[in-house]
Amino acid sequence: MSTLAGINELFPQPEATQRQSSSVEDMGSEEFLTLMVAQLKNQDPTKPLDNMDFMGQLAQFGTVSGIQDLNSGFGGLASAMTGSQALQAANLVGRDVVTEGNVGLLRPVAGSAEGEGAEPALALDATVAFDGSATAATLFVQDMSGRLVYSAALPPGVDADFRVQWDGRDGSGEQLEAGQYRVSVEALIGGVSTTVPVYAHQRVESVAIAAGSGDVALNLGNGQTVGMSAVKSIL
Repeated sequence: MSTLAGINELFPQPEATQRQSSSVEDMGSEEFLTLMVAQLKNQDPTKPLDNMDFMGQLAQFGTVSGIQDLNSGFGGLASAMTGSQALQAANLVGRDVVTEGNVGLLRPVAGSAEGEGAEPALALDATVAFDGSATAATLFVQDMSGRLVYSAALPPGVDADFRVQWDGRDGSGEQLEAGQYRVSVEALIGGVSTTVPVYAHQRVESVAIAAGSGDVALNLGNGQTVGMSAVKSIL
């Protein structure tokens, strides 16, 4: 009687095809089960398939199938997370966020223009992150050429996040043009002059999703593009 020692001998294939489906990893579940049943039907009754070999093949297929299902599950989870993140980011359009960077945008204040032809008020908002009580602190504003256009003392004793707003006027009270300005703070903390981190508030203008990675990015009013992870807080 003709016998069959293994699955690969049941349906001999050309060499090129064997390279494509020569292992359990390349098979689908239906193909694997069909070949396994055929192997059991055609085995030599005097030399049946060893139980350990049989269980080994099942375990190998189960492991590969489980990994494939796990990968598929993670892919679905990643897609769901990207969709949720994109929805959250879309809700930020038109709102202000606090991100890394001390370059802020002096911009018109919504609803500040009253009467026909009236010019709207301007403002630049930022958060100063004090780490320790400051006995004295000074706010500095520079234009993008590095020229100091404004400075003012901040209240003493501040030891936490402190919000500042500059109205765009220089030391002589003249209104400066809207645009980008750099904000910095020097403070005396514990008797030591310290540069305190300043985070300019930015308006979220639009949201972009990278085609390849699915990463969500925020396009800010100052021209920067940042990821969601760069947002420290939402105002």
